[in-house]
Amino acid sequence: MNGKISVIVIVGPTASGKSDLGVRIAKKFNGEIISADSRQVYKDLNIGSAKVKGKWKKGVFMCEGVPHFCIDMISPKRMYTAAEFKESAKDAILDIASRGKTPIVVGGTAFWVDTLMYDLDLPEVSPDRVLRKELERKSVDELLAMLNKLDSRRAARIEQKNPRRLIRAIEIANALGSVPPLSKRNPYRTLWIGIMPSEKILQYRIALRCRVMIKAGLIRETKKLLLKGVSKKRMREFGFEYGDALDVIEKNVAGRDLPSKLTRDTSKYAVRQMRWFKRNHDITWISRADKETDLVKAFLLNSIR
Repeated sequence: MNGKISVIVIVGPTASGKSDLGVRIAKKFNGEIISADSRQVYKDLNIGSAKVKGKWKKGVFMCEGVPHFCIDMISPKRMYTAAEFKESAKDAILDIASRGKTPIVVGGTAFWVDTLMYDLDLPEVSPDRVLRKELERKSVDELLAMLNKLDSRRAARIEQKNPRRLIRAIEIANALGSVPPLSKRNPYRTLWIGIMPSEKILQYRIALRCRVMIKAGLIRETKKLLLKGVSKKRMREFGFEYGDALDVIEKNVAGRDLPSKLTRDTSKYAVRQMRWFKRNHDITWISRADKETDLVKAFLLNSIR
């Protein structure tokens, strides 16, 4: 063997069953989980982020007896970057492997997963507060048009409906002239597993998740975050779940329309996620969370030879 740490990565669209699959593999194969989710990393974003249910015990977030890292640890008032995640996750991988356990990266934030697993060097450009303030007043279409003028290559590959990513790309291109290409490395020996149920099953799971989210108190959680001083602008940055809840609170959307709007927005998000994941030919796709055992067994057996 080449001495690289063996890491299992589980990806897929929202509501596909990634979290359950991660716990299942961890229990079977002596693993611990690193969450690669750009919202579950924040405290108090539980319902709207579909955060796994767990509790902190002796400084570790435990879910079903499995330690989880890079989750439930940052104030929602603070911005936590992909670069910060990469460093925290790298430390977690080393820690897990040093104890003879298997690191398992689980998440739907594709850019974060790629940043970690391919050790991407992210441009070191400090935030430009004046520029950001100006850009935050623009629509997604206007931001995309601006980025296209600055760097058409980056505009073609970016997550085009994500204002945060667009603003950051414009900020980097404005400072450097363009967004530098991110060169991939392979610091780990990696098994990529993608879970993608049939379209019918995924749509059922999405609709069910949205109903459960609303019943569990999505509106209440959003109000509580506002009371804690998280701004409305910041709430919308956390994604359409909190944006949709905020629309109901502000009476821009009727409460009775929330389930259908949330379901539509979630489905659109799943499509965007899959568009990104399909570019990655390292992923082995499975349709159900009971098809992974042979893949993992073969991968771990080879890693000890």
